[in-house]
Amino acid sequence: MAGNCTNMWESNATVVTYLNVTCELPIRYAQPMYGYVVPFLLVITIIANTLIVVVLSKRHMRTPTNAVLMAMALSDMFTLLFPAPWLFYMYTFGNHYKPLSPVGACYAWNIMNEVIPAMFHTASIWLTLALAVQRYIYVCHAPMARTWCTMPRVLKCVGIIALLATLHQSTRFVDRVYKPLEVRWEDDKVVTVCQHIWANWVTYINLDVYFTFYFCFRVIFVHVVPCVSLVVLNVLLFRAMREAQLKREKLFKENRKNECKRLWDSNCTTLMLIVVVTVFLLVEIPLAVVTVLHIISSSVTEILDYSIANVLILFTNFFIIVSYPINFAIYCGMSRQFRETFKELFVRGTVTTRANGGSSRYSLVNGPRTCTNETVL
Repeated sequence: MAGNCTNMWESNATVVTYLNVTCELPIRYAQPMYGYVVPFLLVITIIANTLIVVVLSKRHMRTPTNAVLMAMALSDMFTLLFPAPWLFYMYTFGNHYKPLSPVGACYAWNIMNEVIPAMFHTASIWLTLALAVQRYIYVCHAPMARTWCTMPRVLKCVGIIALLATLHQSTRFVDRVYKPLEVRWEDDKVVTVCQHIWANWVTYINLDVYFTFYFCFRVIFVHVVPCVSLVVLNVLLFRAMREAQLKREKLFKENRKNECKRLWDSNCTTLMLIVVVTVFLLVEIPLAVVTVLHIISSSVTEILDYSIANVLILFTNFFIIVSYPINFAIYCGMSRQFRETFKELFVRGTVTTRANGGSSRYSLVNGPRTCTNETVL
């Protein structure tokens, strides 16, 4: 019976469903990826994203752009941190084949491995969209930035995104019930497992209606609209960056060096954020495509082989996890401001040069600009 999703009651030949992790993912891929690679990625992600938060929380780094970047780092870290204990238990320590019990553990597995990560990942997606919109306003509608991109408005936006992401997942906390059930396991031993049934309110609404609405909302507002919007904003930002580069060359010929350097700083910041958004799109678009195909296959016409679909979902989720520490490398590689602050905090003897009594590391829009050939946040 090990590894099966259903168990037959001998007394009345009733088939019941109980929680067994082996049935949820293709284990030949899941165990090496989640059991051996993800723990390593977890350590890297915690270190990298904690460093991002520490650096961006410094007083001279507190700008609207950095507030969004810091919220993104926290969301990505929590997306991986909450399911980590269960990934260790199930895949690293090889307990995936065992039916999970007691009931409290089954609730914890569902909430920590599915609901909360989806909530934080949704927040991360919407925060990335907010970052791109904010940069578009800075670059293409600069006068509006003084009104719409202030720190209080941005913090309010981050709070609203967190609230909406929580509301989006709120029903998933209470849409199922686990009950203890005794079944015969290996060596004909009787063990207690978690029988999974849907909550009364879900069956009252109708299971198909509930999940069709949930996944349609998710496909439209969490995957398709954000991804399409980010592609469009990336194209617009790249076009604006090219126009600014032409303008910069003209200013350089006119020997207007200060304005030339400001445009260069602006372009570097825009380029860095384009790279951040592009990395995000590379890992999110495949998941969006698989989710759309799942909706079509389950509600319109069956077009998916779910044995293949589960493998695709496993790999897309894994590459999303791989992308979490990449932003730290992007900031270090493309932002002199970030590197200077990092070295000042963690490298003994490093002193950042300040001019005219002020820091040389303020945000492009929200404070004095630096004269550097690399981006300032």
